[in-house]
Amino acid sequence: MKKNQLFVLFFLFIFTSFSYGIDYPIKPVKIIVGFTPGSGADVLARVVSNKLSESMNQQFIVENRPGAGTNIGTNAVAKSPADGYTILVMTVANAINPSLYSNLPFDIEKDFSPIVLAGFASNVLVINPNLGVKNINEFVELAKSKPGKLTFGSSGSGTSPHLAGELFVSKLGLNIVHVPYKGGPQALTDLLGGQIDSLFVITSTVLPHISSGKLKAIAVAGPKRTPLLPDLPTLDETVIPNFDVNTWIGFAVPAGTPNEIIVKLNQEMNKALESSDAQKKLLALGIETVGGTPNQLKAFLKEDLKKWANVAKIANIKPD
Repeated sequence: MKKNQLFVLFFLFIFTSFSYGIDYPIKPVKIIVGFTPGSGADVLARVVSNKLSESMNQQFIVENRPGAGTNIGTNAVAKSPADGYTILVMTVANAINPSLYSNLPFDIEKDFSPIVLAGFASNVLVINPNLGVKNINEFVELAKSKPGKLTFGSSGSGTSPHLAGELFVSKLGLNIVHVPYKGGPQALTDLLGGQIDSLFVITSTVLPHISSGKLKAIAVAGPKRTPLLPDLPTLDETVIPNFDVNTWIGFAVPAGTPNEIIVKLNQEMNKALESSDAQKKLLALGIETVGGTPNQLKAFLKEDLKKWANVAKIANIKPD
């Protein structure tokens, strides 16, 4: 190939790369959620996608790919082109799964480039009112007086409600039996029916049952109180210092995505998360927006991976 032809090709490459970052997006963008519609991650993704569609003059389409603890959707994004047109809704499940699955087809740190930590959804510890306890202290005393008699449910072995329960009992030296279900709705149904005694769950999911008196919330599982239940104390301020098993939600793209695109998405997502209407809509579901830089999400993910690996070790959960 002649020198002048090489020069032309080089010029076109540089021009295309430069224009690519400036012009992005020039076609619809998919946002993959590893949960079913209506979940906290799904709702946040749709709120942000609507804002991005407006501000970036292109369609941002939410696509639900649930299954295998979000691994199906996560793997789909990991194997997508690193061009900014496929975005992952990253959640606490992505920090837990490496401790549960020995042969994941992706590395959540190496195969993804973070965009932004978008929000936190508060979790609460709820009990069946028939237990007859008024607060977290009385619940702990009851559990101590009846070792092996009380139960806590979860949406399945290895899920965040399961690990939250295991961390809770281990920190307090309690003997409360874990009862796994095939999903959150089944666990909640049995809690309402009195088949199990307690459950860690996203606040907004059980708020109607708390309001009606069918369930009793006894503690917030995060570092601060939730606006949905402002009078409910946290585990941190009552029985377990520094207890934090809140659900978090962020956005990421396949590793290798041009930095110009990541910077642009970060800027636009932060604007979306800062908008008053988005915050109001999400806060009604117990989701508090965060925002920040890609590096802040990267550092947060690294620490959360360590935390959940330690919880899995405490719970004696081995990778499958």
